[in-house]
Amino acid sequence: MIAQGTASVADFEEHRPRMFAIAYRMLGSASEAEDTVQEAYLRWSSADRGSIEHLGAWLAKVVTRLCLNQLDSARARREAYAGPWLPEPVLTGQGALGPLESAEQRDSVSMALLVLLERLTPTERAVYVLREAFAYGHREIAGLLDLTEANCRQLYRRAAGRVSAGKAPERRFRPDPAQWQGLVAGFLEAARSGDLARLEELLAADARYVSDGGGLVSAARRPVQGRNNVARFLLGVLRKHPVDLAVSFAEVNGEPAVVIGGMGVLQLDFEDGLVGEARVVMNPEKLEFVRRQLSHSGGLSGPSW
Repeated sequence: MIAQGTASVADFEEHRPRMFAIAYRMLGSASEAEDTVQEAYLRWSSADRGSIEHLGAWLAKVVTRLCLNQLDSARARREAYAGPWLPEPVLTGQGALGPLESAEQRDSVSMALLVLLERLTPTERAVYVLREAFAYGHREIAGLLDLTEANCRQLYRRAAGRVSAGKAPERRFRPDPAQWQGLVAGFLEAARSGDLARLEELLAADARYVSDGGGLVSAARRPVQGRNNVARFLLGVLRKHPVDLAVSFAEVNGEPAVVIGGMGVLQLDFEDGLVGEARVVMNPEKLEFVRRQLSHSGGLSGPSW
C-alpha cells in the first residue's frame, strides 16, 4: 500500500502512457483521451492516497469509468456527425499507444477496428479493450467495472462475436514497408496525372474510399464504392482543388500511412497490389494531435511527389 503523502507526481506520470492508451482505445479520440487522463490526475491528486493499494489498478478503474461516462454522449455526437466518422490519427512509431510489436497489438489501434468498436455498447467496449489490448483477466476486469466475473465473460463473448462479424476478410497480401511505399507512390502519381484509365488499373473492382472532413472541409459525405466511382471522385477532387502532394510516410495507428502536409492523413489497404480501401482524415480538429506530435519530433522525412 502507498503510504499517505508518499505518492508523487512521478508515480502518476509513470502510469500516464498506459492510461492514455486505454482511454484512446475506448474513445477513438486522442484529444478526449488526453482530457480523460488529466481528469484522472485531478481525482488522484485529491484522493486519499493512503487508501490506494495499487496505483495502476486504481487509475485504470478511474480512467475506464470516465470513458464509460463519455461514450453515451459521444455516440450521440457521432450519430449527428457530418459524413463518415474515423478515429483521430495518432503517430505510433515512437510508442504513443504502447508496444505494437505483434499483429494483435497493431490491430488493437487500427482505424478499422476502432470503427468497429463503435458498434459495441460502452460496457462491451470496455471489456473487449481491457481483455484484447491489455490482457486483463476477467476477474481483474470485473473489479475495474464493478461487475461479476461471469457477466464479464458473457460481455466479452458478445463483443468479440460482433467485432469478428464486422471484420473484413483477412488480406492475402500485406506488403512490407518498402513495397507499400512503392505502391503508394504509383497510386499518387496516377492520381496526379489525371489519367482515369491509369488510376482505375490500380484500384480493386470493389475499391472503397472513406473520407472524414467533419463538415469542416470538403469531403465525401458517404463512402464512395467501386473502382470507377472512386477513380472519378478522386480525379474530380484534384481538378477542383489542385494541390502539390508533398507527402511523408509514417506509422499511424499501427499501420503505414501518408501524412499529406497539414491537410490530412491517408491510409491505403492493398490486395494483390491493388488499392482495396482508402481512408483519409481531413477534419482539421482531428489532425491537431498529429500536428503536435510532429512539432515535438521535428517533423517527418520522406519523399515528395
